[in-house]
Amino acid sequence: MTTANLPDSESTLAVRGTSIPRTVWILGIVSLLMDVSSEMIQTLLPFYLVSSLGASAVLVGFIEGLSVAIATATKLVSGVVSDWTGRRKPLAVLGYGLGALSKLIFPLAVSVGWIVAAKSIDRVGKGIRGTPRDALIADVTPPELRGASFGLRKSLDTVGGFIGPLIAIALMFAFDGNILAVYWLAIIPAGMAMVLLVVGIREPKSQSAQSTPAIPRLADIILLNRAVWVAIGLASLLTLARFSEAFLLLKSQEAGFTPAWIPITMVIMHAVYGLTAYPVGRLSDKIGRSGLLVGSIAVLATAYIVLAAASSIGIFILGIVLWGLHMGLSQGLLATLIADTAPKNLKGTAFGVFNLITGVVVLVGNVAAGWVWDAHGSSTTFFMGAAVSTAAMLVVGAMSLRRKMR
Repeated sequence: MTTANLPDSESTLAVRGTSIPRTVWILGIVSLLMDVSSEMIQTLLPFYLVSSLGASAVLVGFIEGLSVAIATATKLVSGVVSDWTGRRKPLAVLGYGLGALSKLIFPLAVSVGWIVAAKSIDRVGKGIRGTPRDALIADVTPPELRGASFGLRKSLDTVGGFIGPLIAIALMFAFDGNILAVYWLAIIPAGMAMVLLVVGIREPKSQSAQSTPAIPRLADIILLNRAVWVAIGLASLLTLARFSEAFLLLKSQEAGFTPAWIPITMVIMHAVYGLTAYPVGRLSDKIGRSGLLVGSIAVLATAYIVLAAASSIGIFILGIVLWGLHMGLSQGLLATLIADTAPKNLKGTAFGVFNLITGVVVLVGNVAAGWVWDAHGSSTTFFMGAAVSTAAMLVVGAMSLRRKMR
């Protein structure tokens, strides 16, 4: 197969007998590097907030939820703009640039307010880059490879989530528990991600050569079809059932981890997540998405029950493995569902609406989880998550069965 025969003139690399566009690989590696930087900071942040800056669990939940809400509100605007201009890369560069800039603030933070500012800038950047990045993947990938492509990007992203905490652990030992030293060094992989993105990505001509783009309108949201809204509804239910990983990091202390070893939580979770996402994406291309989503929620409910009972490191690790399995089973599929159902000229808008709605749900769920944690303890919080997950599983299962019966 020659490069000229491939969609949008994308050169490709063989992956188990399939041809994944080069752009998908580069975007995955960029995500990997930025995630290394982010995880070096985020895996230590809940402990840093509580132990050094005096934050409560509900405040941790609010900060995490607010960060996601900011990102997702920004994703809607960036999605509309990317559809209007037909340009994905400039928005991606701007978004990743803000993410890299935010890494400079964390080691300078002297109060919770500084952390909120840094997280907000980082999340605005994430919001700007996420939608055009996913839309670009949808642009360059043929329909029969979408599950594999989105799964591959998620897998590469989670490799960063695996490496970042390992680096954080090593640096915590090397610098005798100096979290700020780790934060300063986290700037390096973020800078590398920016260089690769700027140099390595070229947009397909079909996206970059629009001469008379239409005026962007948020009203175009009403043009999204019913299938898109069903996919968004499924994603919202799943998002409501899963609160922030910051609570896993807080739970790790109760299970017996010392501060230097807290990042191992994310190492384990991302290892399972990364090993699962790509194979699941390929499988979904063959058997469909809905059944795998239902299974992922069942795994999440089980993870919550295990974590609620985790009074030792061994049981806690089992819960983390199940959590990572759930992430691998679900996260790539959610983006794939949107790519499958969105109109070609509104893919950016569809991803933006998807992220906005799920972001609001995340904010509500995280604040509620933090309140329950402070008022009733970690076990009650995880049991609540199990109850919500079970309800979501029943609803998603019923919706999937109804669609098959039509």
